[in-house]
Amino acid sequence: MTQEEDSTVAEDKKLVQAITSMDVDFVQWYTDVVKKAELVEYSSIKGCMIIRPNGYAIWEMIQKELDRRFKETGVENVYMPLFIPESLLQKEKDHVEGFAPEVAWVTQGGLDPLQERLCVRPTSETLFCDLYSRIVQSYRDLPKCYNQWCSVVRWEKTTRPFLRSMEFLWQEGHTVHATAEEAEARTEQMLNVYADFCEEVLAIPMIKGRKTDREKFAGAEATYTIEALMHDGKALQSGTSHNFGDGFAKAFGIQYTDKDNKLVYAHQTSWGMSTRIIGAIIMVHGDDSGLVLPPRIAPVQVMVVPIAQHKEGVLEKANELYNTLKAAGYRAKIDDVDKQPGWKFAEQEIRGIPTRIEIGPKDIEAGQVVVVRRDTREKIVVKIDEVADKLSEILETMQSDMLERARKHRDAHTSVATNYEEFKDAVENKPGFIKAMWCGDEACELKIKEDTTATSRCMPFEQEKISDVCVCCGKPAKKLVYWGKAY
Repeated sequence: MTQEEDSTVAEDKKLVQAITSMDVDFVQWYTDVVKKAELVEYSSIKGCMIIRPNGYAIWEMIQKELDRRFKETGVENVYMPLFIPESLLQKEKDHVEGFAPEVAWVTQGGLDPLQERLCVRPTSETLFCDLYSRIVQSYRDLPKCYNQWCSVVRWEKTTRPFLRSMEFLWQEGHTVHATAEEAEARTEQMLNVYADFCEEVLAIPMIKGRKTDREKFAGAEATYTIEALMHDGKALQSGTSHNFGDGFAKAFGIQYTDKDNKLVYAHQTSWGMSTRIIGAIIMVHGDDSGLVLPPRIAPVQVMVVPIAQHKEGVLEKANELYNTLKAAGYRAKIDDVDKQPGWKFAEQEIRGIPTRIEIGPKDIEAGQVVVVRRDTREKIVVKIDEVADKLSEILETMQSDMLERARKHRDAHTSVATNYEEFKDAVENKPGFIKAMWCGDEACELKIKEDTTATSRCMPFEQEKISDVCVCCGKPAKKLVYWGKAY
């Protein structure tokens, strides 16, 4: 090893040591990654985070890709007010009770007390309902499929960047339909949009299913969810889609005249995904060196790193390569800062940039470069004039491999329990999902949570019969449920 290489390795170790090993302390590892990758900074307001450019760029990629998929299904974007009058929030009893502990209130405007308290939106069902009650009169006005990109506020007691904060970014879709069948179809359609996006773009496999009545959204008839498994074996609810039936319509007077000239109530849905999904990307794909971003969601897909850039012709050739990659449509950058290569490599790894291209004097002389994959650190020698074509293959292979690794990890950390002893043993000793049968009684669901802290994640659409009896009480089983500890 040369003196220069030895220095590079030493520098690399210094940076990586700043990140706690995930096997030593997963919570601290997560905090280290979001800080060292410069995704967030803590703000002066406890429980609120500052999303830095590296973090916000990931959200912009998510927003861009999801927004395109929404619009392909006929969704239009709108923007609703930040504040909700208390009288409006009170119209749907279950809904307001569900959110009451998390609501922030505005009681004064300027120097004057308000005549009516204003809620800072925790979600916007009531505002959309109010709008729909005004603009929907006839069956010809339906459906209305609206979505908004915004922030919401929920007064959380325990917070963690991306996973749970008092203010977070999200999208919330709210649709109104003529029939129950149309509303149900839209509810399932949007859940599938989320699941496909997570698998195809984020390389995260999901379990799709229905929430139990205890876990469903306040005021909903049914809640569907996609559940992901993190590296530490905990589940993360990653997106939800709710069928409201006509409950909100009756509370807010959303009626329309149908084709038979009869006045009937409309049916509604709501669906959302938030910046919490960035936490999922970190915890599913990250490693002890930092973030690992799937190529399709990475704001920067390739970093060109000139080696010995002080030598004649190196920077010029590196910039030429960078411009070629940009012209070919890659999200590329060049790291020509005056630092040793080891620092640049470590920074690229911490930030999770999928590939880097190393180019130095010997590479230029040989007419080649070295492409390094972030996920496996495999080094691939490629001819300079073939880089633009070869890089596409490397990125697609990496995307596919990351999905497959995540799927294998999830499957390897999914247990089956047919009785309560097996269930408790799995919760204690086998972190991950637990598949077990359930009688449908909320008392059993509560007992499991009290005894083990595991919760029902969902009743999967793809049902299996692994036993005839409930894992908790032994009575006849009705549904297979995925259980697990969750964020």
